[in-house]
Amino acid sequence: MEMAYNIFQLLGGVGLFLYGMNVMSTGLRKAAGDKMRQILEKVTSNRVLGVLMGILVTVLIQSSSATDMMVIGFVNSGLMSLIQAIAVIMGANIGTTVTAQITAFNLTDWTPLILFGGAIVYIFFKKSQARHIGGIILGFGMLFVGIWMIKLAVKPLAETDAFKAMLGAISHPVPAVIFGILFTALLQSSSSSIVIFQTFAIEGMLDYHTAVFLVIGAAIGAVTPNLLAGLTTNRDGKRTALLNLVFNLFRAILLILITVLIPAFTNWLQSLSPGDIGRQIANTHTIFAIIAVIVGFPLMNLFVALVKKILPDLPEEKEIAAERSLKYMVNTGASLPAMAVRQAELETIRLGQMARDNLAASLEYFFSKEKDEGLYQRVESREETIDYLTDTISGEIVKLRSKNLTEKETYITSKLLLVLSDFERIGDHAVNVIEYVPRMEQQKTSISEIGSRELRSLGEKSLAVIDLSLQILKEQDFSLLPKLDELEQTVDDYDREISDNHVARLMEKACHPLAGIVYADFCVDLERCADHAVNVAYSLKDAR
Repeated sequence: MEMAYNIFQLLGGVGLFLYGMNVMSTGLRKAAGDKMRQILEKVTSNRVLGVLMGILVTVLIQSSSATDMMVIGFVNSGLMSLIQAIAVIMGANIGTTVTAQITAFNLTDWTPLILFGGAIVYIFFKKSQARHIGGIILGFGMLFVGIWMIKLAVKPLAETDAFKAMLGAISHPVPAVIFGILFTALLQSSSSSIVIFQTFAIEGMLDYHTAVFLVIGAAIGAVTPNLLAGLTTNRDGKRTALLNLVFNLFRAILLILITVLIPAFTNWLQSLSPGDIGRQIANTHTIFAIIAVIVGFPLMNLFVALVKKILPDLPEEKEIAAERSLKYMVNTGASLPAMAVRQAELETIRLGQMARDNLAASLEYFFSKEKDEGLYQRVESREETIDYLTDTISGEIVKLRSKNLTEKETYITSKLLLVLSDFERIGDHAVNVIEYVPRMEQQKTSISEIGSRELRSLGEKSLAVIDLSLQILKEQDFSLLPKLDELEQTVDDYDREISDNHVARLMEKACHPLAGIVYADFCVDLERCADHAVNVAYSLKDAR
């Protein structure tokens, strides 16, 4: 009976510790607001900066899993490359060791005061920032209460034959690594498992060398949440989760070899804090992480190549990658200003053609009787490409401004930025068109046959305006502007005509109200696409 109570007390201590970690981590994330996410978003191709950012963010939010989750999200959305991701992941591996360094201090006697202070701040301070700080302090206090409960529980348990047998089974390197993996995977936190191993060691239940292998296994088990999160992402998101696993497997193999082949190294680590096994484990955890990053840093490209070998590009991914690569602005830094500006024009025209094709595809999807979900996905994917290229081309055009441009070239680059915005808006309207379909399906309604014919005709007229606009932009033939104005006026006139027809049908109750709303919004989308196209055609008129 007493043993059962001790086991429950141990589980309660672990539970309180984990809850304290969660409360503290949540408080830290909320106190930081979106700053941590913004910091990661600004990570550039500078790998050293990526590692430093990984350390900083993880130290501040006290969760390498949370950092890795953000990285997976950024890669999944195309905001970060795999090389940038592995740099941040490496940094997170170092940042997460801070928790064990903190808990190596014996603050149990101060825990009641910490909890009281946290409660006062959390309950009586009304500002959200102060309450977040109160949550951090409360979580910090709970950590040490949980550790105290674990210590109380393990003392009597350590004398039982069953517990001794379990600890004896993990006294060898391989079982210890496996136990570290499984235990950390169960807790979903390497920081938590390391602190629990520290507690066991402080109470004399684990020797230092066994704890070393538990620490090595914990790094592998910590990737479990990321692997699970990666299942719901795109292929690059899955690669990022796998990248984390590959790096930590590399880290485990490296550290096992060092520990087995160079026993003097672990002896040296022990000598840094003689007589304090809790601090020895914390130092080992930190120094192991630093060693893994130092050795792995030059191998980043190999890690990424291995992951891409395991999860190779699908044909559609290669197509997307080709679309998202700049075709003309590939070496503008070495080009003459006039050539660089022309390259920017060609890249912008390419984006415009992409937006036009996406609108055509969205119209095809909307009016088709048998809905091709593959076409729906292609429209959404191309819209992401349009957004990505808009930002990329805009960035390259801004860089051109640092060149010694003439007044005319400066004017053209300014106008191209506006043209990019117009094309991006056409892409947005294309997505609006396909999203009307699930909206109507959800309400089990549809547009009448005559209404569909009218919208289809309006769509064809809008595409004709965009086509002529692109021709004017490509050929710089502004003699076609009067013809474009006529076409655009045709769109406006037809829009008014079919809108009047639509109102008449609504008055006669020949059209479902929701379908009527979709019809009106659809007209607005197509009419605005024509307006954006006219803006594009007139954009460079005064520059020639």
